[in-house]
Amino acid sequence: MNEIKIFAPATIANLNCGFDVLGLCLDGIGDEMIFRKSTEKGLRITKITGADLPLELENNVAGVAGLALLDKVEIDFGIEIEIYKKLKLGSGIGSSSASAAGAVFGINELLGKPFTKKELVNFAMKGEAVASGSEHADNVAPCLLGGFTLVTGYNPLEVIRIEAPADLFVVVLHPHIEVKTSDARAVLKPEISLKNAITQIGNLGGFVAGLYTNDYDLIGRSMKDVLVEPYRKHLIPNFDLVKNVALSNRALGAGISGAGPSIFALCKGKKTAETVANAMQNAFKETKIPYDIHVSKINEEGTKLITN
Repeated sequence: MNEIKIFAPATIANLNCGFDVLGLCLDGIGDEMIFRKSTEKGLRITKITGADLPLELENNVAGVAGLALLDKVEIDFGIEIEIYKKLKLGSGIGSSSASAAGAVFGINELLGKPFTKKELVNFAMKGEAVASGSEHADNVAPCLLGGFTLVTGYNPLEVIRIEAPADLFVVVLHPHIEVKTSDARAVLKPEISLKNAITQIGNLGGFVAGLYTNDYDLIGRSMKDVLVEPYRKHLIPNFDLVKNVALSNRALGAGISGAGPSIFALCKGKKTAETVANAMQNAFKETKIPYDIHVSKINEEGTKLITN
């Protein structure tokens, strides 16, 4: 293959109880990227649409991730990348992760797949650090692998992929304001109480158990965040109202998507998800802030080739 086109999907990280370790992959929302071989050696980003981002590799999430991969292989050709951003920067649904994951996936495809998707997560994390200030895999892992992912360790990196219960749907309300991941991390407390640690650990265990056993009620009961949400929710207009409205309309749980400002809700069944989406919209409209709303199944495939 001399030229390929790929789709890198949006993701939701943290999922209330799993800060920096849990994530899921969304369906139908994401970026597109084109990769082509060139006779001029080296990696180049030649085009970016949809966002004001630098073409210089060392300042670009995709560039840094791509260079990390190419540092581990020897090739006798160059690679050009075109990036078509559909995910807004600072949206809380993995815009930077889509760029990083998409870059390493596309380069790997052109090279004949020397690395597995799980191995690509390591390289994508290098790019993620450009946007957030730290290497974390809770967005890039589900973006690459699909489904739910649980990061059980970073040194070395270990990621467990978990299939989603069949009737699980996600609602995402994306306000058109930007919350930078680095800023959202700055408001967090570096230390937590033993009581809160115990609560969060129990919720994380319950959430993962609910996924494996298809126990929707357990999933919902486990979606409580005592570590991060209390400090970040003030960054999102009408957050408490939107969350409470989602829960009162039978969402399993709701919370901040990644670093925000997007608000997500997990629901059992598409009909319930659509009802929750309408209720969340109505609660947010009074802010007068433009927004997007998405209802999505869990994407089990992750980043993929697009065939024309």
